[in-house]
Amino acid sequence: MSADLRGIGMTSQRTRDRLIQRLRHAGIQDRQVLQVMADIPRHIFVDEALATRAYEDTALPIGFGQTISQPYIVARMTAALLAGGQPSRVLEVGTGSGYQTAVLAKLVDEVYTVERIGELQNLARQRLARLGLHNVRFKHSDGSWGWKSAAPFDGILVTAAPEEVPEELLNQLADGGRMVIPTGAAGDQQLLLFTRHGDEIHQSNLSRVSFVPLIKGEV
Repeated sequence: MSADLRGIGMTSQRTRDRLIQRLRHAGIQDRQVLQVMADIPRHIFVDEALATRAYEDTALPIGFGQTISQPYIVARMTAALLAGGQPSRVLEVGTGSGYQTAVLAKLVDEVYTVERIGELQNLARQRLARLGLHNVRFKHSDGSWGWKSAAPFDGILVTAAPEEVPEELLNQLADGGRMVIPTGAAGDQQLLLFTRHGDEIHQSNLSRVSFVPLIKGEV
């Protein structure tokens, strides 16, 4: 790994490991998820001016009114997605900085990621290439449509909050598949888990959360 990926000082592996300890103390127990997050240099997914804050357990701005999610939330959502068994093909709605994409790419065979902001996705593509992650397919599109031509998916993870769950995403979930998605208006959002069993879809509530809204259209 190159020196800029390894980091120094506030971006060093030691700082990264302290974050992982905080996540463990906060209740994240999935060892695979914790190890992957210990390995990935989160500081390359934010602007250089914010790099020294990359290993704080907080969301950070990435431009275009978007954020890189709080590490605890990334870990919680990823662990919830994997709790039903290791998915092979996962759809991510909202590429954003590419950090959550990188976490998924280290854990599953194939990641399909959709982003409505083309410039953000181009940056994410470059970052994942630097990390040697080549099992990710990118699509510039309205995330609420999912990726119908590649469906069904064993897992779907949504990184922005629609006020109502898009029916199209539920339709793209494979039998036995799981979808983790924040929903609701700003200030009143819940993180939900949907599991498909044949024609039935079961829903459970994981926690209260705060996400940027899922906006329709593409730019």
